[in-house]
Formats: sequence, structure tokens, C-alpha cells
Amino acid sequence: MGLDILETLFLALLLYFGINAVSARVRVDGFSMNPSLDNGEYILVNKLAYKVGEPARGDIVVFSFPLDPNQDLIKRVIGLPGETITVQEGKVSVNGTLLEEPYIAAAPFYNGTWVVNQGQLFVLGDNRNESKDSHEWGLLPMENVIGKAVLIYWPPPKWEMIDRVQPASAAQVAGD
Repeated sequence: MGLDILETLFLALLLYFGINAVSARVRVDGFSMNPSLDNGEYILVNKLAYKVGEPARGDIVVFSFPLDPNQDLIKRVIGLPGETITVQEGKVSVNGTLLEEPYIAAAPFYNGTWVVNQGQLFVLGDNRNESKDSHEWGLLPMENVIGKAVLIYWPPPKWEMIDRVQPASAAQVAGD
């Protein structure tokens, strides 16, 4: 009987550490991703997504905040390496092509232009005017990205996969 308990304990530990190596569970704190994600929701994060692939515009990512690595944030990828992001008169464009963003709470009140360097991303919250994001603190280094948000798992009535919402004109920008 003692050997059975040790085997069960070993298997439980192996599963626990294995699951934590490839995924993370994160609580959404705040309103910066409204209406896509609500305060208090729990999401599952795929930590392997960008070890085997590249971020895409529209992905929702969890990352260590560059100004405080002990704090994790969640935002949407808008700009990829080599692109120029412009926010002007409430509209976002990538390399001069306007993005249609049905997922945002309201058009941004701020203006600016950012050039995304290699190894970096430009990220914004969906609640543009209530989000601390790349428009305030700058570009996100890829090494800070923990993973891609893939599933809302709590509360149960809100269970759903988090699909990448590709802005309507992003395919033209990316050359897809």
C-alpha cells in the first residue's frame, strides 16, 4: 500500500509540474480589456504558443510588465516587428492601413506614432482610454511575453475559447 501512495503522489507531482510548464492560469484584474475580457474572469494561457510560433495581430497575450516585472498584464497585439503604428483622430493604422477594430470599447482619445523594432510588440487594451499599454509605456519586449490567452474558464457561464480577432484590414497589412 505504501508504494501505491508514493506512485500516486509522484504522478500527481509530475502532472502538476508538467501542466504548469506549458500553461498558466491568470485572473483578469481591471477593465483595460473590456469588452473582450471582464474583471474577475480567469483565463488559461498557452505558454508554448510563441516558443513554437510567432505572435499575430489580434492575439491576446499575457506578459510581465516591462516597468515592473513582478506584475503581469494582458493586452491585444496590434503591431508586429518592422511595422509603424499610428493612432490619429481615434483610428489605428498599421503601415498606413486603417484597422477596423470591432472589439474595442471606444475610439482612443490619444494620438501618436510608434515604430516596432525586432524582438518587440505594440500592445493595446481593448478599452483604449482606460488602458495602460504601449501607447503610454512603450514597446513590449518579446522576452516579457508569458503566453497567449486561449480560454476563459471562470466563471462557468462565460466558458469560451479566446479566438484571435483579426482586424478587418490586417490581412492587407500583413500581406496574407
